[in-house]
Amino acid sequence: KKKTLKYQVRWVQNKSQTEPKKEEGHGVGSQKNMTPMMDDPPLKQHWKRSQRTKSSSSSSSSHITNLDDGCLMHIFSFLPPIPDRFNTALVCHRWNYLACHPRLWLRVDRSVKDSSEPGVFPNIETAVSASRPGDTILIAAGGSHHVANIQIRKPLCLIGAGELPDDTTLVCSRGSDSALEFISTCKLANLTVRAELGCCLLHRKGRLTIDGCILQCESNPLDYLSCPIVSTASSSEVLPSQTKSSSDGVFVSQTRIEGGAKAVLTSGDLALQRVRVIYARTSLLFWFDVEQICDQIEHEKPL
Repeated sequence: KKKTLKYQVRWVQNKSQTEPKKEEGHGVGSQKNMTPMMDDPPLKQHWKRSQRTKSSSSSSSSHITNLDDGCLMHIFSFLPPIPDRFNTALVCHRWNYLACHPRLWLRVDRSVKDSSEPGVFPNIETAVSASRPGDTILIAAGGSHHVANIQIRKPLCLIGAGELPDDTTLVCSRGSDSALEFISTCKLANLTVRAELGCCLLHRKGRLTIDGCILQCESNPLDYLSCPIVSTASSSEVLPSQTKSSSDGVFVSQTRIEGGAKAVLTSGDLALQRVRVIYARTSLLFWFDVEQICDQIEHEKPL
């Protein structure tokens, strides 16, 4: 009996030494420490709010990933190509495949030799003819893409794939009236358009938006015949100023214009409005609109 009691005493002592001491009011999980935190109304509301935010964020992320490919691709089609749809492609492999799908935009790559790849074309003219209204054409950076009198009769968006406009250059050779001719609402972004003689962009109808581009007319003895932008939209085709969002005209923002006799050549019923120029050491950046002369000038003072 004495030996048994002795072993029991040793076992109780060892157990008391190995177990951590639970002092009242100390430790993260103690009852005394948790009770005042949960009884404090501001802290309790903050805790509930954080739990609600976590649950809603986790549920929203799981909901969008549970959608099928067709639904996700339809959602991506409403995003602006640059930068939103481009950033979407960086999320994961699945989103990269859907955001870069040929249904969302076409690609022009001069190095492509296998024409069987869907949505990829060797030149801009082929891509424009194969496109559907509302498509976006992404033009690969590097080298020069030769263009001459390409007529665009459907709403399209042409975007350079480089980081800067200088990375993607469209060259119009001498003897052509223009590089691109627009007969519908279109947008150009992040591109360099160079014309040896003639005009870079010929606007006949629709709303033409030029954003972050470089328009160059090479210097030569006949540069009085060159003009970066020519607009011949007639007054009968221009809608009233109340519907400016869908009216015909040319809208230029953050674009560098070099060479030529004039920056813009327009018909008699169009005028340059809201002109803004920023002078840098190496370039001039232009913002301006080319629209019909109407009551709009009375309501909006040109800058």
